[in-house]
Amino acid sequence: MSDVRVRFAPSPTGPLHIGGVRTALYNYLFAKKHGGTFILRVEDTDQNRYVTGAEEYVLNALEWCGLTPDEGAGVGGDYGPYRQSERKPMYREYAEQLVNSGWAYYAFDTPEEIDVARAKAKENGIPVWQYDHSTRNAMRNSLSLSSEETENLKQGKYVVRFKIPANERVQFTDEIRGSVNYDSNVLDDKVLFKSDGMPTYHLANIVDDHLMKISHVIRGEEWLPSAPLHVLLYRAFGWDAPKFAHLPLILKPSGNGKLSKRDGDKDGFPVFPLEWNDPKSGDVASGYRESGYLKGAFVNMLLMLGWNPGTEQEVFSKEEMIEAFSLDRVIKSGARFSPDKAKWFNEQYLRVLSGEELADLVADQVDVDRAMLVKVCELMKERSTLIPDLLSEKFFFEAPTEYDEKLTRKKWKENTPAIMNGIKETFAQINDFSAENVEAALGDHMTENELGFGQVGPGMRLLLTGQGGGPSIPEIASAIGKEETLRRMETGIEKLG
Repeated sequence: MSDVRVRFAPSPTGPLHIGGVRTALYNYLFAKKHGGTFILRVEDTDQNRYVTGAEEYVLNALEWCGLTPDEGAGVGGDYGPYRQSERKPMYREYAEQLVNSGWAYYAFDTPEEIDVARAKAKENGIPVWQYDHSTRNAMRNSLSLSSEETENLKQGKYVVRFKIPANERVQFTDEIRGSVNYDSNVLDDKVLFKSDGMPTYHLANIVDDHLMKISHVIRGEEWLPSAPLHVLLYRAFGWDAPKFAHLPLILKPSGNGKLSKRDGDKDGFPVFPLEWNDPKSGDVASGYRESGYLKGAFVNMLLMLGWNPGTEQEVFSKEEMIEAFSLDRVIKSGARFSPDKAKWFNEQYLRVLSGEELADLVADQVDVDRAMLVKVCELMKERSTLIPDLLSEKFFFEAPTEYDEKLTRKKWKENTPAIMNGIKETFAQINDFSAENVEAALGDHMTENELGFGQVGPGMRLLLTGQGGGPSIPEIASAIGKEETLRRMETGIEKLG
């Protein structure tokens, strides 16, 4: 399968949904698994829905995810241009070819005339009207009009429609779903070429896939109803069709319906890889990157959202993903999205990173000593879900100015100041203020002075953090350093009395 060529073909009509990222991921993994080529093609034929900045967003999202195209928009290659708007002149030629071969026709109906036909059908008890084999001869098109009328009308506005054959079973094999077939009588004569001189998705998609030598079309389930038209288009052109694979939908956490931005807004999780600033409304939609997810965790989560390796393994490196991926392990039914599972993946990725690596992720957010930041990150990674959680315990960076009232009333006894002063003197004698040395010195002090942890722990935690909970006292003390530990103890003892 060295000739594998796949494409990810988004439309620049807004931010890239995680379903789109998963489509890109599966295409990428399939190409890399078979030594093939991963192509990025921008399908911008619908100029009315074009959104400024959307293409740049797609490129940035793929870059962040590590899904670098081998060819395509922003990359180049031998089969360009890779934006359909830049390929515009060629599509008319292919539309005309279909008309000349009898597979398509010119249609001159106005939207108002189509509305009238739809209303008449409804009056006659036909709830759903469509432009197809049963209605086309009653409409204004080159099939129902004379050649002379057709030529005259072509001086104005018209569209080119595909002529769906009647009474056929359109069959193809889907790499995920097996044999699929449709009754051609339920298909409508789709517009292939619009009156504004631009092709529709259907025509441009087929022409470009053929010219770019696409071997496998791996796309979302929402395109499955369009597949019979595409199969017929390949037949009409006399071209070999690529293999098709339609991926399952990503469902809401409830499992009821397709995951949407509204679901994320309602339940507080992102549905886009990167933050999106809408150029029209000014609204800002959250992204996984800005919310504190690691790109590896995000990609791993998407891998498992519709694919099963057939083993118990859930966490995969990029190399392992490429090695293990296959279309026959993609599930057919919808894949339910779980915000909690997304967080779980991020926890797994956070915990295998070193303190140095984690410090690199947050160094621009705090102005502290690098060595201290590394220690804090090491301590916090087991307690963190998202990157910002590494810095969530403010006591590492700021001495407490207030002390938990409930804990103070319960644990700060009359003899606590004397006990704390004794520990402070012991700590002052430690040269290497590592967590291990602090723990050993504290243990020796407690033994020598016959002190229990209940007499020491809560008070020490109050002095160093102002609160209960958090990492162990020796770890906190070592992280903030000897001088700061002694300073906080002295200040706290004075304040609490």
